[in-house]
Amino acid sequence: MAQTRSAADLAAWLEQRQAPARRYVTAAAVAGTLAGLASIVQLGVMAGIAYSVLVTRVPAGALFWLTGAGVIAILVRSLANRWQLRSAAKASDAVRSNLRAELLEHWGRLGPLETGATSAGTLASEWFDQVDALHGYYARFQPQRVLCITVPLMIVAVVLWLDWLAALFLLLSAPLIPLFMALVGMGAEKLNQQHMETLGRLSGHFLDQVRGLTTLQLFGATDSATRAIGDITNDYRKINLKTLRVAFLSSAVLEFFASVAIAVIAIYIGFGLLGYIDYGPSPDLTLFSGLFILLLAPEFFQPLRQLAQHYHDRATALGAAAQLQARLETKANQHPEHASEPSQRPSQPPSQQTAQEQSPVVVSGLGVTAGDNDRWLLADINLTVPPGQWIAITGPSGSGKSTLLDTLAGFRRATVGSVLVSGQKPGQSAIGWLGQSPFIRQGSWADNLRVAAPKASDQELMTALSKVGLATLVESRRDGLASVVSEDGTGLSGGQARRLALARVFLARHSLVLLDEPTSGLDPGSAAVIISALANLQRQGVTVIVATHHPALMDAADRVLKLANGRLLNA
Repeated sequence: MAQTRSAADLAAWLEQRQAPARRYVTAAAVAGTLAGLASIVQLGVMAGIAYSVLVTRVPAGALFWLTGAGVIAILVRSLANRWQLRSAAKASDAVRSNLRAELLEHWGRLGPLETGATSAGTLASEWFDQVDALHGYYARFQPQRVLCITVPLMIVAVVLWLDWLAALFLLLSAPLIPLFMALVGMGAEKLNQQHMETLGRLSGHFLDQVRGLTTLQLFGATDSATRAIGDITNDYRKINLKTLRVAFLSSAVLEFFASVAIAVIAIYIGFGLLGYIDYGPSPDLTLFSGLFILLLAPEFFQPLRQLAQHYHDRATALGAAAQLQARLETKANQHPEHASEPSQRPSQPPSQQTAQEQSPVVVSGLGVTAGDNDRWLLADINLTVPPGQWIAITGPSGSGKSTLLDTLAGFRRATVGSVLVSGQKPGQSAIGWLGQSPFIRQGSWADNLRVAAPKASDQELMTALSKVGLATLVESRRDGLASVVSEDGTGLSGGQARRLALARVFLARHSLVLLDEPTSGLDPGSAAVIISALANLQRQGVTVIVATHHPALMDAADRVLKLANGRLLNA
C-alpha cells in the first residue's frame, strides 16, 4: 500500500504531528537539562569530598555543607528525571491520541466500501501497533535531540574551566558518535519500514484465516492456510532478527568509541597527575580537577549514547509513518465526469428544488461508475421520496440496488448528478442503516444496543427489542440484557442478529432508514417479524427505503421501483 517515501519526507510528517505535544516535549527537554545540571553539581561535590578527605585532610564535620549540597543535587536530579518521564509520556499520549482520532475521522470519510477493501487485521495493526510505534520517537528521541546538545555543552564548559586540553579531547571525540549513528540509522530505517509492512500483512492474513476457519475446515484447506501463515511469520521473524542485529551491532560500535574516548582522557589525567605531561594546563591538574573531569567524561557521552539508542526509535517511527501517511492520504473514490456513449451517458440534473427540498431523498440525474473503468453502475437516476413513504427497490442481481443505497448513505460518491438526503449531501446527516451482514460487537445485548443510543435506559432497550420481537428471547436468558453476545453472533440466528441490528434503528430514531436485503436467507417467520417491524417504523413517520427480492416486502411497500442495468424503469 505504501509507496516509497524519503526519510526526509517522513521526518517532516512526524514533525507536523508533534504540534499537540510540543509543550510536553519542551518540558521534557527542560527537565532533562535540569537533571544534567544537577548531575554536574553532584559529581563536583563527590570530587570535592574526595579531595578534601585525601589531600587537604579536612575534618568530617567541615564537610557537612558540601555533603548537604550533594544530597540536594541528588534529590533535584531524581525529581527532574521524574518530571522528564511524565512530560515525555504526555507528549507521546497527545500525539498518538490525536493521530488515532485522525485515523478514525479518515475511515469515516472513506466509508465502509473503501475501508472494506483493506483487511481488518491491517487496519487494526495500523491503529494499535503502528501508532504505538511512534511512542519512542516523541517520548525519547525528540527530547534527547535537545539534551544531546545542552548537557554536553554544560559539561564542556565546566571541563574547559578546569582543563582546556581535556575539553579539546571531548570535542574531538564527540562527532564520532553522531557520524556512526547516522551511518547505522540509514540501514535501520529501511528495515523498520519492511518490519511494519510485514506486520500489517501478517495481521490481516491471520485475521482472514481465523474468520474463514470453518470454511477452510469444510474444504480441507487448513494445512495450506497453516503453511501460508507460517511463511509470512517466518518472513516477519527474519526482518525482526535483522533489525535486532543492526541495533546490537550499532550499540556495540558506539560503546566502543565512547569507551576509547574516556580511556584517552583517563590516560591523560593519570600521566598529568604523575608529572609525565607538562604541556599546557597539565602541570596544574589536581586530584579535584582530575577526578572531576574523569567523572564528567562518561556523563558527557551519555546523552550522545542515549540519542544513538533512541535513534532506533526514530527508525521505527519512520517505518510506521510510511504506512500511516499512506493510509491518511488514501482518498475516497472520486470519479471525473466520464465521456461515454450517448446511450449510456447520464443526463444532467434538472433544476427542481423548491418543493422537493422537504423530501428526505432527492436524486437528480445520478450516474455512478466503477472506480477502475468507465462501466456505469447507475445511469440517469431521478427519484424523489416523500416523507414517511416506504420504497422497495427491486431488480435482478447486479442491477444496481446496493450501489444506489450505498450512494444514498454516502458510502459511494456520485460520478455525475446530485443527491440530497434531508437537504444535505449524503453522509452529512444521520440515517439508519441495516446491511446484509449486521454489525454485532463482542459484549452484552445492552452493549450492542447502546452502540446507537449510549444513554438509553434498560426500559428503552427492552421497548426497542419488543418492537422487533426479541424481548421474550432476552427475558428468557438468565442475565437478561447483560447476556453475552459474541462478535460473530454465536448464539443468535441470522434473523435474530438482523432484528437486533434493527432494534438499534428504533433506539436511534432516524427519520430515514436504508436497508439492503433485510430478509435475505431468513425463514418466513423471521422475515415476517422484520416486515412487521418496518411497518411499525413507517407508522412513526420514518421514511423507509429497502432493496429486496422478497415478495412480502414489496407488497408492504407504498411504491416499488424496478432497476435494470443501472436504470430505473418506473421512477
